[in-house]
Amino acid sequence: MRTHGHAKPRSRVKPRKPVTRVELAPLLKRDGPTLFRWINDRDTVLFNAPYRPVHATQHDAWLASLADRRDAVIFAIRLARSGRLIGTCQLLSIDRVHRSAELQIRIGEEKSRGLGYGTEAVRLLVDFAFRDLNLHRVWLQVFATNERALRAYERAGFAREAVRREDAYIDGEFVDVIVMGRLNRG
Repeated sequence: MRTHGHAKPRSRVKPRKPVTRVELAPLLKRDGPTLFRWINDRDTVLFNAPYRPVHATQHDAWLASLADRRDAVIFAIRLARSGRLIGTCQLLSIDRVHRSAELQIRIGEEKSRGLGYGTEAVRLLVDFAFRDLNLHRVWLQVFATNERALRAYERAGFAREAVRREDAYIDGEFVDVIVMGRLNRG
């Protein structure tokens, strides 16, 4: 609306910071039993690996070794309001020379899948990789049959880079593995 030949001043609205429903936090010793349950849940594991039962001693050794890893960072994915553990995400094979790392994520709680929590966690982890680790490229591998994960990665800004045809033998059949990546464009 114009008044006296002058344009009506626009109000300045600050852009809202996106509300995140999840947070990345350190894994705690008390998370061990939940992680052990997830790694032995056949249906959960088959989303991104062949199933093989893990013994408690193997799992405990893996959990204890995390603190000493210099080539990996792992986070718990927790609901922001309650702090409830719903999954994990990690950067593996961190290469400080080439400034790259592989991303892996697992939403272990079945009722927390398909709600966008994974996409949020991936975005937070990529932000950490670019901002705090000064990485240039984050990449991942995903089974072509995992359509939900493919959509989540694309929503988080990942682009398909390659298809490794029939590269994994999962639950009695060969499946394609899609390589996706995201670059830090500053």
